[in-house]
Amino acid sequence: MTAIERRPGSVLWHQLGDALAAEIAAGRLAPGSRLPTEAQLVKRFGVSRFTVRQALGHLEARGLVRAEQGRGTFVHKGTLDYAISPRTRFHRNLIEQGFEPGGELLLHEEIAAPDRVADRLRVLPGTMVIRRRGVMTADGVPVELGDSFYPAGRFPGWEEARRAHPTITAALAVYGIDDYERVSTSIEARMPTAEEARLLRQPRSIPVMVVEKVDADRAGVAFCYSSAVWSAERVTFTIPRG
Repeated sequence: MTAIERRPGSVLWHQLGDALAAEIAAGRLAPGSRLPTEAQLVKRFGVSRFTVRQALGHLEARGLVRAEQGRGTFVHKGTLDYAISPRTRFHRNLIEQGFEPGGELLLHEEIAAPDRVADRLRVLPGTMVIRRRGVMTADGVPVELGDSFYPAGRFPGWEEARRAHPTITAALAVYGIDDYERVSTSIEARMPTAEEARLLRQPRSIPVMVVEKVDADRAGVAFCYSSAVWSAERVTFTIPRG
């Protein structure tokens, strides 16, 4: 049995989490590997199942591990190195690094464009736009919470098109947009709101990065403006030269 050195003023599950996090950082628990079962951890560290579950839940909130129903808990593959370029594609970025892209749509609605959205899309304020809010994941771990806006008149049936196609790029082809580029990007750091921290499954004490971007078609016409909150603990942005 590997006893935990109990520290005054620190709860036991937090100490267990720190011990497992240290093994992950040292490579003794390799990226993608399955952690020992709850029963094995109980026996190894001499703690209760409740303590183990609390520790694993904390590690999952930090993005260090992911729990899969019926399979166990696995070490997350690490920080996502997200390249930002004129031809950035979310799915391609993840797949090239061995992550499985995923996501969940939280909201789809048509609204009158607020001034900021209208300015970025170069439409009149009040023009009807499609707003989509969703959480994007890497191997099931949330990395981005974003709001995207599209001119409603240009994308009739956009919800159905997105359901029918696995990627935004494929859905855009339905509307004659066979290629597009990111024409602007801005990034700022701040602390998350309570809702953002909850949806990203991270503590409020960890910063987020707010990324705003505009995409345009071959003719240079803007068709998408998005504002997304990214977990600073799970993502590193790189900007390729040229």
